[in-house]
Amino acid sequence: MSERRTLIDLPHKILETAMKAGMDSSEKSRSASYFHVDDRTVYSTINQMFEGRLEMMDVKEALRKYDWLIDYMWNAVKEDTDDVTRTVAKEYSGGYFIRILKGAEIDFPLQSCLMLSRKHMKQRIHNIIIAEEGSKARIISGCVTEKNVEGEHYGVSEFYVKKGASLNFTMIHNWDEKTFVRPRSAAIIEENASFVSNYICLQPVADLQMYPKAYCVGDNSRARFNNIIYSGGNSKISAGSLIDFTGVGSSGEIISRNIAKDSAQILAPGKLLGNNVKVKAHMECRGILLNNGASIGAVPELHARYKDVDMSHEAAIGKIADKEINYLMSRGLSRDEATSTIVRGFLDVDILGLPQNLREEVDRIVDSMIEGM
Repeated sequence: MSERRTLIDLPHKILETAMKAGMDSSEKSRSASYFHVDDRTVYSTINQMFEGRLEMMDVKEALRKYDWLIDYMWNAVKEDTDDVTRTVAKEYSGGYFIRILKGAEIDFPLQSCLMLSRKHMKQRIHNIIIAEEGSKARIISGCVTEKNVEGEHYGVSEFYVKKGASLNFTMIHNWDEKTFVRPRSAAIIEENASFVSNYICLQPVADLQMYPKAYCVGDNSRARFNNIIYSGGNSKISAGSLIDFTGVGSSGEIISRNIAKDSAQILAPGKLLGNNVKVKAHMECRGILLNNGASIGAVPELHARYKDVDMSHEAAIGKIADKEINYLMSRGLSRDEATSTIVRGFLDVDILGLPQNLREEVDRIVDSMIEGM
């Protein structure tokens, strides 16, 4: 691993690309930082303010340091799930290990960046995140590709949220339109714990397939998936989620916002499994088509095994209403400005529940995307 002491010491090209996915080079507002480029970890450090409250390092280093960690590996995600997991299990270059210690409240987000910089690279990553009992933290992770880099990303992420812990995980994808992306992730959430997964993809990608899962195994556990996706070109995206409620009184939501233009195809499958009593769950999928030729599909599923549950779903797909465009134009906006305003409102990141500083960063990314419409 590199001996660099600050992120500023990383090559400017890497930092410039990473900042498009919400990374902060100053590190003043981050509790820890991690960078993995192609097939190696190049940087990992913890803000001195948070030493003793969290750990962040390459997962291979963590496995050498902690004998007990092997019991977590391939527990939430099974290595024989599909060709992606089998490929990562056979050979992976590393990934991040994050551990928020018992009772720790991390005020600043942790940040990680997984980057592809070499052409025809097949990146294989395995991440393990453990939020110990009573801890509270937010993680922002960016996946990026340098321009015109054709490659593949296979990433496995396992989350373990212990009793009474709270973990908010925000993933920002900023891939190149030639990249094939295959994330595989799952979270196990214990009693009175909560897990929020925010996923943001605002750039075209060649082919993306993801279906993260959350297992609410503890009583009164909570899980929420929020997806905001904007895609164009010839992108093919399948981005769904599953929540399995096995704890008494467990609850959760799946919220999806999708915008497609050009020939992009977006599929949003979602599944809620009510496998105990007093479960409360909701699923919502909304989509906007900006032109003929693009497509959005919503596939909601609800399954319940007990009568004492409250589960619902709603889905809506369509174009931007002419009356909304006409109203804004009557207020002095051009058609393009009116369309941009409506899109910006539709992609409102307030649904992600981010802290103010992180919400402002995501707003900046959304605004830069809309300006390029």
